[in-house]
Amino acid sequence: MASFYKCKQKVALLLSFLLLLSIVPKEHIYAEPIGESELYSKSCVLMDGDSGRILYGKNADQPLANASTTKILTCIVALEYGDMDGTVTISENACGQPKVHLGMHKGQQFRIKDLLYGLMLESFNDCAVAIAEYISGSVEDFAALMNTKAEEIGCKDSYFITPNGLDAKNDNGFHHTTAEDLGRIMRYCAWESDKSGEFREITQTANYSFCDLDGKNYQCTNHNAFLNMMNGVVSGKTGFTGNAGYCYVAALELDGKKLCIALLACGWPNNKTYKWSDAKKLFQYGLDHYEKKNIISIPELDSVVVKNGFEPSASLEKWGTDIEFIPQAKIEKKEAWYLVSEEDQIRTDVELMPEMTLPVKSDTQIGKVRILINDQVMEEYALIAGKTVEPWTFAELFHSIMMKFLFL
Repeated sequence: MASFYKCKQKVALLLSFLLLLSIVPKEHIYAEPIGESELYSKSCVLMDGDSGRILYGKNADQPLANASTTKILTCIVALEYGDMDGTVTISENACGQPKVHLGMHKGQQFRIKDLLYGLMLESFNDCAVAIAEYISGSVEDFAALMNTKAEEIGCKDSYFITPNGLDAKNDNGFHHTTAEDLGRIMRYCAWESDKSGEFREITQTANYSFCDLDGKNYQCTNHNAFLNMMNGVVSGKTGFTGNAGYCYVAALELDGKKLCIALLACGWPNNKTYKWSDAKKLFQYGLDHYEKKNIISIPELDSVVVKNGFEPSASLEKWGTDIEFIPQAKIEKKEAWYLVSEEDQIRTDVELMPEMTLPVKSDTQIGKVRILINDQVMEEYALIAGKTVEPWTFAELFHSIMMKFLFL
């Protein structure tokens, strides 16, 4: 009987232990930094959606084919440059695109808005070409517009040849981007562009139906399954070609945090779900490991000495002496919010001009303040004199003495 009760006690203890394990908060799952071997992606990035700072990267600057994730750039360029109610007449080039495609035919007409839903929900390649030809007249000219936009966004090593992301190359290189650049593009699409609201609305839509101008009906279903895998996902786009492998780019906004991820070469068939695993790990790591913090601060500044100067309003006995003043910080913005972890090192560096040439006007920049996270400059603002100091000369002295006597 005693052994029976001992057995019951052991079972009770085991059940209690298992219960404790089951209620461990979710945030502890990826509290530690992610090792590269834990991720399937050949290249990936986790980015702060507010500041654009890279929070985690694996081969983030390696140029790779990126398949249909290209279409987020195609979409935002079309939204910014096109008339959503404009009519697209389908060309032979557009209707001849390989699968996946809508199956349009030459001469058929659609609204540009409807083709954007086909582009982003179903990833139709013919929609991409039709949109490109509508906006720029040709795929080549639209690709030039895409590359210009990518450069404006801040991309460093991207080259787009096709609007649909199909593998391509020409004399200037091959169709590619980097995980870092793709993250920048998604950040721009989701939050920075004037058309970000329309972009998010399209990419969040589960189902969409539309007709061509002759009344033929079409149905689109969103194939971005990750929209339902995590709370806070606001946008995303999948991609696959034989050269690129499985790719994914997404944006998430939760608990006041904005995050972007980009995954390139994340497996090949039969590893279609690898991208979901990597996406979850990266987003969860960002949510658990980082908090928003305003890093703008005004440091205590030492006084600056200007030799052999004078202040126009100063008394005569102070002329020709050393003028001492404390610089003023000229801060354009009072807040700069960044996602930072406990391990991040934030510091403020002050740099003053070693010598100043008279005259020094009150609004003259005499130095700068830099705010750094882990030795990377995040914010920079000017230090100004805040006081006018003129060069001391006998002519100035005589002029001032005469003016004082005249007004006695």
